[in-house]
Amino acid sequence: MVRGVTAAEPPLLRRRVRDIASGVEGVLMAVIYENVSDSAVYERWVELAYIRGASGREFTTAASNVEPAPDQPRTAAGRRDQRSA
Repeated sequence: MVRGVTAAEPPLLRRRVRDIASGVEGVLMAVIYENVSDSAVYERWVELAYIRGASGREFTTAASNVEPAPDQPRTAAGRRDQRSA
């Protein structure tokens, strides 16, 4: 299986963020667009955020689940349209 990876430069890179799915906070280390498919025929690309938690271990979550930590100012990219929820 060959995995393709494309890097992005998000506005919250190297800042404290919160994963809304788990509630865990940490520092956003990278956001990549990665092929997560197990098939060579069918590709499934997702945007993954790598967050380094307080323990020093990194975990992944969907990039759409990342928001600024409560002590960080919200940026335009980190804001969510409350009407679309």
